[in-house]
Amino acid sequence: MKISQNPTPILLLLLTIIHVFLSTSSSSSTAATSVVSDLQSLRSQSPSGIIRLNESILNRIFNAGARSFYLVIFFDAIQLHDKPEPNLKTIKSEYALMAKSFSINNQNSSILSKIFFCDLEFSESEKEFLRFGIHALPNIRIVPPDVDDFKSDSIPLDASDSSRLAESLADFIESKTGLSIGRIDRPPIVSKSQLGLLIGGFLMSIPFMIKKILLGETPFHKKRIWMFGVMFVYFFSISGSMFIMIRRIPLFIMDRNDPNRAIFFYKGPGMQFGAEGVYVGFLVTIVGLLLSFITRVVVAMKDLMIQRVAMVSAMFVSFWAVREVVGLNHWKTGYFVHAYLPSNWYN
Repeated sequence: MKISQNPTPILLLLLTIIHVFLSTSSSSSTAATSVVSDLQSLRSQSPSGIIRLNESILNRIFNAGARSFYLVIFFDAIQLHDKPEPNLKTIKSEYALMAKSFSINNQNSSILSKIFFCDLEFSESEKEFLRFGIHALPNIRIVPPDVDDFKSDSIPLDASDSSRLAESLADFIESKTGLSIGRIDRPPIVSKSQLGLLIGGFLMSIPFMIKKILLGETPFHKKRIWMFGVMFVYFFSISGSMFIMIRRIPLFIMDRNDPNRAIFFYKGPGMQFGAEGVYVGFLVTIVGLLLSFITRVVVAMKDLMIQRVAMVSAMFVSFWAVREVVGLNHWKTGYFVHAYLPSNWYN
């Protein structure tokens, strides 16, 4: 058999293959660039810098070919915003603060096209929740550029980090993406105009304040105000109220197995609800007030019988309060406090 020596058909075939390959690559690159431009446009239209995703946008993103950016997706459900657990509204506000800070810190930087902060709402995109395998909230997922399987390849936010502030969310995202979020730009509690009015009002009231102080007619000259203040500081300190406020811990949660039942106490040393701190603070405050009552009032009683009854009653209530606190500590940690109660009292 004679082999043709004419190279023209072979060259034409090679050129056709190269042309098709280059056309496909160019088309894929153009589609990816178009998606990035559209995402940047959607982000610029959002006051918080969060892009609201839906099925059509997601399909376009993941069908555009090779991607060069990360997606951070917050899974939201508006119907859960009014419930104290899972504290979704607060976490989303921290997430939005982080996204807005990222846009502010990286203006006119190429890093803006490397990561996009998005959210998915359950009532609008229920199919996408199933696509990612989301069965519980709160949930935040990082979708790297090379991910094909959303359910197994996306990176979930650790559950212990989801209850924290925007700074912790930013640290988690930076550790997984290698991209800098920057400083969290929290808005001031008081605006400049409000601060100016407060300062002006304070300066105008200084002469009146000096007159009240000289006459001894200020609230700080009243003994009852000081007593109330001392009790408030005492309760605020021992109940862990500052910890509850900083960490934004709910007072209680609703039982997932029984929506009509509230859970006020958490068994385990790693966490507590706000109601636990309030309960323990209330008990310890009672003991402190009874101690003050005994040392200031009971000792001054003239009737010996009334004095004894008051003393025994105060001791009984104090013993009950201490037993409740120690018993709660044992229930949460399993640690026996033998100095207060015998071991068989814990059973």
